[in-house]
Amino acid sequence: MSINDPQWGNRGSDDKPNGNGPRRPNDGPPDLEELWRDFNRKLSGMMGKKGGGGGNNGGDGPRMPPVDFNPKFLSGGLGLLVGLIAIVWLASGFYIVDASQRGVVLQFGKLTETTEPGLRWRLPYPIQSHELVNLTGVRTVEIGYRGSERNKVLKEALMLTDDENIVNIQFAVQYILKDPVEFLFNNRHPEEAVIGAAETAVREIVGKSKMDFVLYEGREQIASDASRLMQDILDRYNAGILISKVTMQNAQPPEQVQAAFDDAVKAGQDRERQKNEGQAYANDVIPRARGTAARLMEEAQGYRERVISTAQGDASRFRQIQTEYAKAPEVTRQRMYLETMQQIYANTTKVMVDAKGQGNLLYLPLDKLMGAASGAAAAPQGMIDGGGSAAAATRQSSAFSGGVPPQSESFPAVGGNPLNANTRAGSLGTREREAR
Repeated sequence: MSINDPQWGNRGSDDKPNGNGPRRPNDGPPDLEELWRDFNRKLSGMMGKKGGGGGNNGGDGPRMPPVDFNPKFLSGGLGLLVGLIAIVWLASGFYIVDASQRGVVLQFGKLTETTEPGLRWRLPYPIQSHELVNLTGVRTVEIGYRGSERNKVLKEALMLTDDENIVNIQFAVQYILKDPVEFLFNNRHPEEAVIGAAETAVREIVGKSKMDFVLYEGREQIASDASRLMQDILDRYNAGILISKVTMQNAQPPEQVQAAFDDAVKAGQDRERQKNEGQAYANDVIPRARGTAARLMEEAQGYRERVISTAQGDASRFRQIQTEYAKAPEVTRQRMYLETMQQIYANTTKVMVDAKGQGNLLYLPLDKLMGAASGAAAAPQGMIDGGGSAAAATRQSSAFSGGVPPQSESFPAVGGNPLNANTRAGSLGTREREAR
């Protein structure tokens, strides 16, 4: 028979009616209906039922012969299946705990034991179950924002300071687990407990601080205090959580008052700048003034010491002169007169000329005389200062003391021009009266 034959797989009545007879090797592929009937007969035999009519023949077809119940088949196939299922069920109790994890075994929902890393076995479900808890992994919760600082959660971020100002604070909390049993069983939602404890701790610290302290210099201190306070709260909850770090992401005033706050910050910066400039000016002026004051004090002290020393020297000299005066009064008086006149003429700026003498042309370099008289303090000067010697001044003084003016004594050369005897430096009587 060809495979394209419409009678393929369904033998006609020429061989056996309805194809229910025994198959022969050359009958071709089996009929699908016949295969289904064979399956039903075998299934009925396994269930211990008597054979009945099958197929589409209804009550018209021949009845199936009865099949006897076979207990050996049941003990063989079904037992193997049950054994295989039992093995798979028992093998489901194996589990692996990593080095960073701890296993928590539950029996009917109740804690039984905590297992260490490695390959472990427990009774299969539903008798026992297990939970794997990571102890070394760092977990993070965000307060005041989610994912990015722009995604603000104002309900968590807005806080009130001690000086009744509102600030927007965003921070992150990192924590690890220190006890897997407490983490699993003491709190229904451990992460929400961490968020609540973090928000409570930060609000308490911010509520006791000033706004400037929160926004600027106090960020590190607030984070440290918040970490310590959060750990105390979670320990009271027995949450099995260890706070590792609190990081302040952002702290600023609310957006509604950001412009006014920026102006206030700029004004404060200008104030600090001006204060620094004033302090720099004070640091420049005050030391110089103190140095000047110290110099003046030192000069005054030196002047005081000089005056005292001069007075003491004059007193000592006076006592010595008094002693010498008691021994020779006339000599001492003459010597004192000569010394006094020497001091007077050494510092005078006047030039005396005898106008009653002969009318010879007289050249007097007054500018040089005035300059020499004002600057000469080392050697005694003559009656006309032009470089004369102390001996000439002494001779003139001796002549003056006798009351007789010299008639033929020449004065020292002034500017290279000697003065004759008729030219005298003023009236001798007038000089004597001035000296006295």
